[in-house]
Amino acid sequence: MEIKSADKLTNLTWLNLFDVDYVDQNGRHRSWQIASRSKAPKCISGKFNRPDAVVIVPFHTAENKVVIIKEYRVPLADYEYGFPAGLIDPGETIEQTARRELQEETGLIVTRFRKISPPVYSSAGMTDESVAMVYVECTGQPSTAGNTSSELIEVQLVSRSRASRMCENPALKFDVKAWLVLVRFAEKGNIE
Repeated sequence: MEIKSADKLTNLTWLNLFDVDYVDQNGRHRSWQIASRSKAPKCISGKFNRPDAVVIVPFHTAENKVVIIKEYRVPLADYEYGFPAGLIDPGETIEQTARRELQEETGLIVTRFRKISPPVYSSAGMTDESVAMVYVECTGQPSTAGNTSSELIEVQLVSRSRASRMCENPALKFDVKAWLVLVRFAEKGNIE
């Protein structure tokens, strides 16, 4: 497999489509359409070392509960259970982004960083977008006062037993990362 080139199909602010030309394992020329947050897709630029965004996995130590958000998502025309998340601004560190996004989306304050993943991918068949999973301890009272008009968020503190019930409910829509962490929390009592 060899990547040859990429043609930009859209010119939008936050996300663009590209037609990537490549040669398959049998020497045939092919194309694959992908979405990317970068000016050039990572398969062309090679810039895989910096994630596009963070996904914060907060554990409220005083409550002994995992913090999740129930957020309206336009592509689903419904609410999805997930974790606070956001794009990394230019010049911002992963830790700075995690602190900012957690406070903006939930009103909570990071008290300790427990673990930060390398860039991970959740839908590599469609996009080169990567996130760093940032596991934190937090404190404070939940608030959505920092949300923008495009964010419709409900902050929830979830116990181990509630996590188990939620993960067994086929009517709920989950972000894949949140579902995996909540299943682990329900089974093992920890988030890492």
